[in-house]
Amino acid sequence: MSVPSTASAGSPPVRPRRDSPFTALSHRPFRWWFLSQITSASGGMTQAVATSWLVLQMTGSALDLGVLSAATVLPSLLIGAWCGALVDRLDRRRVLIATQSVLTALGLALYALIAAHLAAYWSILVLSAGSGLVLALDGPARQVYVLDLVGRRRLASAVSLYEVILNTSRVLGPALGGTVLVLFGAAACVLVNALSFLAPLAVLLLQRPAAATADQRPDAPVVRRGAARAGLRYAWSVPAIRSCLLIAAASGILFNSGLLFPLMADRAFHLGGGGYAALVCVFGVGALPGALLAARGGEPTGRQVAALAGLTGLCTTATAYAPHPALLYLGMAAVGFSSIWMVARANTFVQLQAAPGLRGRVMGAWTMALPGASPITALAVGALAGAAGPRVAFACAGLLLLAIVTGSWRTLAATPADHRPDSGPYDSPPVDDPAPDTQQA
Repeated sequence: MSVPSTASAGSPPVRPRRDSPFTALSHRPFRWWFLSQITSASGGMTQAVATSWLVLQMTGSALDLGVLSAATVLPSLLIGAWCGALVDRLDRRRVLIATQSVLTALGLALYALIAAHLAAYWSILVLSAGSGLVLALDGPARQVYVLDLVGRRRLASAVSLYEVILNTSRVLGPALGGTVLVLFGAAACVLVNALSFLAPLAVLLLQRPAAATADQRPDAPVVRRGAARAGLRYAWSVPAIRSCLLIAAASGILFNSGLLFPLMADRAFHLGGGGYAALVCVFGVGALPGALLAARGGEPTGRQVAALAGLTGLCTTATAYAPHPALLYLGMAAVGFSSIWMVARANTFVQLQAAPGLRGRVMGAWTMALPGASPITALAVGALAGAAGPRVAFACAGLLLLAIVTGSWRTLAATPADHRPDSGPYDSPPVDDPAPDTQQA
């Protein structure tokens, strides 16, 4: 945000600190959106704790937990690129109004089934897949909407603050979910999630259409037949973006708290439901400072992303073989710290590397990787955990990250923060910062 200079003529203008992790909060529309997302993300984690524990009690199968996770995110893998193409064409605010409304309805349907004791494993899978279809569009729309709100100069702060939201939810969500689960049951956890979508929905409805920075956003490109495939080809043809997509896909194993987290808590350390919730909570506590660090230091470089991915791989592999629950919690906090720092920098790096006219499709590809690749990784890791144990499966997640970093280090290390390859006929002018606080919620 620009600050009027109080210096005399000829003196350099007064400028805000550019390394503050809270820069994006100076912009009022983003501030309202940020607060609403804390509520929504915490509700999602509350439901995740309940449904994962409910399925584990129903079936007792690690593979079934993997299938549940796959049902939620498989649509992002299958149609993420096409959803990204839609995001490039449509008004992001209206898209998000629609997605929040449908997610509320699906949450209420699942609540009704559980409360009436009619929920079965298959019905949870069906409703999870329905939510996944909506989230496949919601994901890229949400990420590009943040850039619409804050502009390029505040993007690193905004993306990192969004990671703060997610990891605040990993603290508040499991704590709330564990409490509600014990006191009121799984149905109440699902109801909390359904109602949590009302906060962002209210912000979107009350926000004036101009608050989506329509005057600053580039004109929507003419998206022709095959545009989604063209966007995927573009993302895969840029080596730095391709490397980040592979890192994002591998890191999805760590963010799937409904798979390895309950298995590590229950099967490896015998900590029960409270221990599972505490493990997710500790991950979130460790991640908060990592997200704040990601907002500092200006625009990320490829070398930073690669170094953080390597650190995350090492922390994950070491944590897998913690000999005592105390060391497990300490290691999980370290994994949360490094992984969120990594993914926030990688997300910002990818958005700034992408051509503006293709940004929705590139972020659609990002959503296909994280969380979209989880159906593949969840099934593989669930099967591996069932055959060799959760420790081996968790260690393999770290080794996979280390392998990707080893193969892509040279590419990422050679890519500066401000490098953007030509994008051909889809390119359009970059997005500028919106005027400070001229729009309101």
